[in-house]
Amino acid sequence: EASLGTVVSSLRFFYYVTLGRPRATCVIPAPPPSRTQPYVLSCQEVARLLAHAEHRRDRMLLTTTYAAGLRVSEVVTLQVTHLDSERMVIRIEQGKGRTDRYALLTERLLDELRAYWRVFRAAPWLFPGQRPDQPMSTRSASRAYHRAKARAGITKPGGIHSLRHAFATHQVDRGVDLHVVQYLLGHRHLETTTRYLHLTPQRLA
Repeated sequence: EASLGTVVSSLRFFYYVTLGRPRATCVIPAPPPSRTQPYVLSCQEVARLLAHAEHRRDRMLLTTTYAAGLRVSEVVTLQVTHLDSERMVIRIEQGKGRTDRYALLTERLLDELRAYWRVFRAAPWLFPGQRPDQPMSTRSASRAYHRAKARAGITKPGGIHSLRHAFATHQVDRGVDLHVVQYLLGHRHLETTTRYLHLTPQRLA
């Protein structure tokens, strides 16, 4: 697509600038947008990555990112009070687009978060940074992911957002309705959610 874009730009400059052709009578369309799909971690790779996290806090952060399908900016700003064990949801405040929403809180994730909290007693931030009154930075979270990925021997491209891709794909593979996945991810449009789908040969059969 990059080469095609260069050709289109050159043609537009030649016709519109050099030859002075009016744009209304000489339309040169833009190349189609890239539709490259991200690599998706399998369930086994996710489990291996989490097992190789360097520290318990890192493992809990990566586990939460995957289990709830969160963006890195959302997981690092989680507070203890955002966990609603009665409704089994996680409140995401001011996510992308500055909107609030609720993410999935499974029984297993809740149990692991409780065990983590009993050790670290983190408050108010669930994953504090170097200063307890500040949350972990997105850069630190990304580094934790890449360290675990390297230790696990995973060579697939992609950063911490790959855990969100994996969450969406694995939910659909388990038969979860696409509209439910859309809600859990906080997407406004269903078309955005479909970009996370990577159908296996079994699903295509």
